[in-house]
Amino acid sequence: MTREHSNIVNRLSKVSLLLLMVLVLVMLLGVSIGSSGSGVTSLWHIVRDQDQADPMLFTIIWKLRLPRVLLAALVGAALSLGGLVFQALLRNPLAEPYILGISGGSAIGAILGILLGLSQFPGITLTSFAGSLTTLLLIIGISAGQSILQKNALLLSGVMVNAFCSAVIMFLVSMTHDARLHNIIFWLMGDLSLGNMQHTGILAMALIPCFVIIFWFSNTMNLMLMGKEMALSMGVNIKRATVILLITTSLMVSACVSQCGLIGFVGLVIPHLFRLILGSDHRILLPACVMGGGAYMVVCDLLARTLPQHGEMPAGVITALIGAPLFIYLLKRSGR
Repeated sequence: MTREHSNIVNRLSKVSLLLLMVLVLVMLLGVSIGSSGSGVTSLWHIVRDQDQADPMLFTIIWKLRLPRVLLAALVGAALSLGGLVFQALLRNPLAEPYILGISGGSAIGAILGILLGLSQFPGITLTSFAGSLTTLLLIIGISAGQSILQKNALLLSGVMVNAFCSAVIMFLVSMTHDARLHNIIFWLMGDLSLGNMQHTGILAMALIPCFVIIFWFSNTMNLMLMGKEMALSMGVNIKRATVILLITTSLMVSACVSQCGLIGFVGLVIPHLFRLILGSDHRILLPACVMGGGAYMVVCDLLARTLPQHGEMPAGVITALIGAPLFIYLLKRSGR
């Protein structure tokens, strides 16, 4: 083992262990805290002696909060990892599934699946994936061959496609006049409240293989960031790697959108935060984004259900309140 490889392994172990501890801590807080007034002590009593636990509190913690916390962790991990991949492939620090319109296209597919009465899985998941893939191809087609503002052509194309997707979504919503309307609107703002163990398990089975594929290409993304010539000289098949990563990331994002709706800016906040702290090595950034993004989403969801005095707000509201100002700051910074 070379010294460089040993340093990478040592650094990866330290970062992963630290972030895993943070993720476990926030998940414990997410399961413990809620409107029922329970806390970490109540959770400890339930784990220690389930037979003597309050049946209502037991149901709240294990049947409602735990699936929701697991869902939030999976969604946060997938969206932050998706943002990291798009930023690496497109070599643009502002690239992110939500901003580029990938999430919007996925939402159109999911809404069409809902209106057609398809099942959550695989029906809505497949229509959502088809929508995200179509949007991705459209963005690439629009931005191809642009000589003016070449660096930001893809980003600007994505913003315009995202605006068009939003218009299509509003059209579909305006044409819906039954009980599905309220669910669609709340879902569009990023809703994690309908998560259960079955849906969370299905999402995990869809996302974990995507995580593994992206991890496999971590060093490839490092080489691609060094330039096309350098990557080719190191034996990287750029076209093959790009296609695999784009399709994998689109599937990952669409799976999240089909389960919990539009949650924006997670893929912008987390990759930038860890890139500032840890540097640009994707072998370190990928696991950091998975665990850090999961912890961030759990915290956002916890705030969404505890800040309002009555009821709760969609988790997407919290992520947008944090992410939108950051996007404006990064946009101004990139224009200097």
